[in-house]
Amino acid sequence: MFALASPSPQHARAPYAALNAAFVAGAVIPVGDTPEGITLTPDGARAYVANRGSNTVSVIDTATNTVIDTIATGAGPTDVAISPDGTRAYVAVFDDGLVSVFDLASNTLVTDIPVGAGATMAAVTPDGTRVYVTRQTTDTVSVIDTATNTVTDTVTVGTGPTGVVITPDGTRAYVASFSGSVSAIDTATNTVIATILAGDVPILLAVSSDGTRVYVTNAGSSSVSVIDTATNTTTDNIGVSAQPRFPALSPDGAHLYVPNSEPDTVSVIDTATRTVVENISAGDGPTGFAVFPDGTRAYVGNVNAGTVEVMATTVIPDQGPMAGGTTVTLTGHHLANATAVHFGTAQAVITANTATSVTVTSPAGAGVVPVTVTTAGGTGTLGSFYYMPTPALTGISPDAGPVSGSDQEIVITGRNLAGAIDVYFGTTRAVIQSVSNTQVTVRAAPAPAPGAVAVTVITSGGSADGPFYTYVGQSTITDVSPSAGPTTGGTGVTITGTGLAYTEQVTFNGTPAPFAVISDTTVTAVSPPSATEGTFDVTVTTPGGSSSGSFTYVFPPGV
Repeated sequence: MFALASPSPQHARAPYAALNAAFVAGAVIPVGDTPEGITLTPDGARAYVANRGSNTVSVIDTATNTVIDTIATGAGPTDVAISPDGTRAYVAVFDDGLVSVFDLASNTLVTDIPVGAGATMAAVTPDGTRVYVTRQTTDTVSVIDTATNTVTDTVTVGTGPTGVVITPDGTRAYVASFSGSVSAIDTATNTVIATILAGDVPILLAVSSDGTRVYVTNAGSSSVSVIDTATNTTTDNIGVSAQPRFPALSPDGAHLYVPNSEPDTVSVIDTATRTVVENISAGDGPTGFAVFPDGTRAYVGNVNAGTVEVMATTVIPDQGPMAGGTTVTLTGHHLANATAVHFGTAQAVITANTATSVTVTSPAGAGVVPVTVTTAGGTGTLGSFYYMPTPALTGISPDAGPVSGSDQEIVITGRNLAGAIDVYFGTTRAVIQSVSNTQVTVRAAPAPAPGAVAVTVITSGGSADGPFYTYVGQSTITDVSPSAGPTTGGTGVTITGTGLAYTEQVTFNGTPAPFAVISDTTVTAVSPPSATEGTFDVTVTTPGGSSSGSFTYVFPPGV
């Protein structure tokens, strides 16, 4: 795992990542069907995983990364909350409307507490006396007294409450609701004292160890809102990738991890700069996330795969440009008074150092290199660093869309695109749906105005521009000439208007017609045959929408 140098007279210990870290990083642990919430015991010895699809909770021994017990629950367990002393687990059972209480010494059921329909997430107060449970289908939060295991209060919040966290001092509970708001509850009175606007469809939360900030994942806007708890206002919105789920903070609060279930990545946010510094590949549908108490690894639940994988977090970010200059945090043990950090053979610049972390600036390099830390106790390997080449873009399809944005998937092609962090269409951020080394699939957000804009992809290796994407406004039709013709079709028609340059289809009464784009104001078409006489719509469809004029079909003269 690491090379030992000669010990000092004081028997200083060599730095290392974590006990068994060389063996656990990258491990994939099969659990039940549709694993959602993951919670670690306070000592980190076990992880409890709520398997919604199989009505079980898997118990993982984190020393061996094996499932040592499977606990049967009611229908639809979604989350596990553990008491501060590590003796009790409170499992929210959605379909049965229960909170099931388990003794963690024996992993046996103590009691089922009926809370009502849609029990979704649970959080235990720091003193262990109460549990707050969101009820998604009733827009309420149930408050449980843990001494009596009974519901003692109900608090009405926003529509579709899902996530809940409690501040470290126990004075407030924060609840994220689908309606777009976060409710701040005074736990002394169990009343809502503030309703805070977040992003689109806020669902899950994390609270900083000092209680000053709450982080909220927004499934609709693919972002993380930052709430200042002193003012109960949103102070920032950080873009991540599609369908963000359970956020989790590193023990030192320096990084926020956000699993993105659509592109199968985990975004790593630097909480000081409030920027995404890395997207780490994960399994199929990463949803639940829990960081080990020493910060050296994390447990990621893959909802579509039915697995929990172990992700090393000893080198964050673990990739950067070949030119160097990346701020990297190394997490481990016995790191105090580090004298040198090397990325391969190149020495990094140390900018901060404690017993459990070292912050450095990466040197220039190439390929995959080991990261080592040297102290008086010796030299230890904490992980690897990946030097990423500069990306390049070669194309985009489609290359135009409505100025209002679109759910249509847009494929950007190129090379060295793996781990893409952000995509911009001009100044508008697009939402990443999937990533490979040769393409990034995104959905375009609304733009300030119509027009062509440069496409930029940002990766850990740098940024690349190339193709253009055109935001198209709503087209108009001002004239169709001639405005009439025989039902046999074949009439050449000139359509005039605005915003016609990106015409995709012309129809006469719903029947596609051959057409040619002459300019942004002119399209020509040939009328198709019609079975009936009458005046019908002539519709031009563009990425910006559809607009219509009219054309009259007339039966030709006959005997």
